[in-house]
Amino acid sequence: MLKDLFGKKKKYASIPGENAKKDVPEGLMQKCGGCKKIFYQKELIKNLNVCPECGHHHQISAYDRIHILFDEGSFEEWDKDLLSQNPLQFPQYEEKLEKDRIKTGLNEAVVTGEGKIHESRTAIAIMDSRFRMGSMGSVVGEKIARAIERAREEKMPIIIFTASGGARMQEGILSLMQMAKTSIAIQRLHRENGLFISVMTNPTTGGVSASFASIGDYHFAEPGALIGFAGRRIIEQTIREKLPKDFQTAEFQLKHGQVDKVIPRGEMRDTLGTILDIHGFGGETVESSAGV
Repeated sequence: MLKDLFGKKKKYASIPGENAKKDVPEGLMQKCGGCKKIFYQKELIKNLNVCPECGHHHQISAYDRIHILFDEGSFEEWDKDLLSQNPLQFPQYEEKLEKDRIKTGLNEAVVTGEGKIHESRTAIAIMDSRFRMGSMGSVVGEKIARAIERAREEKMPIIIFTASGGARMQEGILSLMQMAKTSIAIQRLHRENGLFISVMTNPTTGGVSASFASIGDYHFAEPGALIGFAGRRIIEQTIREKLPKDFQTAEFQLKHGQVDKVIPRGEMRDTLGTILDIHGFGGETVESSAGV
């Protein structure tokens, strides 16, 4: 009957019960950390984990970033098997490390190696915040320092993507020592006119921001990345002033001269490729200089 076709609509949408919610496969949907809209996870992954609505840059794994940046099949990983120990016998530290290894598929919070971006050979270190919040312990510092030294010896540029909460407290002074070690390695690179590009992603804080991340030839950042040393609350309590809303964001740092350019993830590969080409690090140039 006609009244069945044009019957009254429900005033309120029905809310699925708990059983219905359980039917949605885990990992199918993801809420944006910026605009809070919900998307199919495949849609976000296709867009490089950048929200198609508000442009919020979600964190990505080190290997995902490698896939985005490098020419296909060109990446070779270095020092993959280095493992952290527990020199201070910190309670449950080894168990936490093992959990992170299982969760992330990584042995530590940084992946180092070499590959080609637009045919330009480069060394790289990419921090992964999923592993102990990207904190820099002795192995993270060692891997980064080794990558810098190898880049210097083989006349390669090096690009470091930072994503870290700072020094790893479970390793005490051994962790803090990595700030000096990595910074000295960069200084050696600079003395031999090597190129270091620092790319700061969310978050770049604490000892990492206060050491190698801030002494590059170029300082780039992803949109919205948190970049700073101490946290907002500590600074406000110390100076007894209210800080700007955008304080310590990549855009704030750009405005105050701490960052050279804020680069969306989708433009990062082309921008880096252009800079490497400008500095003469094309395939033929690097191969000939490596043999000097």
